[in-house]
Amino acid sequence: MTRAAPSEILARVDHRPWPVPARGWVQRQTWNDFVFCHWPVPVDVIRAKVPAPLDLDLWEGGAWIGIIPFNMTGVTLRGFPDLPWFSAFPELNVRTYVNVGGRRGVYFLSLEAHNPLAVALARAWYGLPYMRATMKWWRDGDAIEYRSVRTHRGEPPAQYDARITPHGDVRYAVPGTFEHWLTERYALYVVDGKDRIWAGDVHHTPWPIREVSLDIRTNTLAASHGITLPDTPPHALYSPGVDTVVWSPRRVG
Repeated sequence: MTRAAPSEILARVDHRPWPVPARGWVQRQTWNDFVFCHWPVPVDVIRAKVPAPLDLDLWEGGAWIGIIPFNMTGVTLRGFPDLPWFSAFPELNVRTYVNVGGRRGVYFLSLEAHNPLAVALARAWYGLPYMRATMKWWRDGDAIEYRSVRTHRGEPPAQYDARITPHGDVRYAVPGTFEHWLTERYALYVVDGKDRIWAGDVHHTPWPIREVSLDIRTNTLAASHGITLPDTPPHALYSPGVDTVVWSPRRVG
């Protein structure tokens, strides 16, 4: 996908559920070949994995867990160029959904990345549970092959191996639908050791989405968190991606 300038990204804000932060953004990223892959999970199971200060965000009374593979490019600080050894790498995260003061967002159980420097910086700056992994991502015709093996010392092992085949026309999620609830979120939340909530604001244009066929050959990401996924196909969507700007974490409350 062609990268948009931050000014172009910020020129469209009408789709956001709240205004962009007044302070300046600090980082830009492009999220490519993003696969929204979700399973329903009992609420009590998710509640046990999410810190108590965060309220769960449920869809029609149900909790969902997402396992999201994608490819990062253009990762750099504001005013800096791309760096060949830092700015592009695969990522894979396990996430669920929370609500803080009426602002719906994402809570990450874990994030895997192929770049050890990015892992170290995200853990220190955002307090996110990033983990090192050996990862491979490549195109095979219309499909994408994705492999990940967690290598982070002291963390439970986890693997992911899938073939991703997008199809159908590009469309956009309609507000009020389950697809919109899953995809259109503009904050991540973490809770520190003193039970303080921190928010990481992001901004991008609405997600372009397509249908997708998945052949998931190995997936032990949820199991590494003690969560058993239902033996049913996931709800899955593919996006070619979005350009984003990111703000530094801010204390909430």
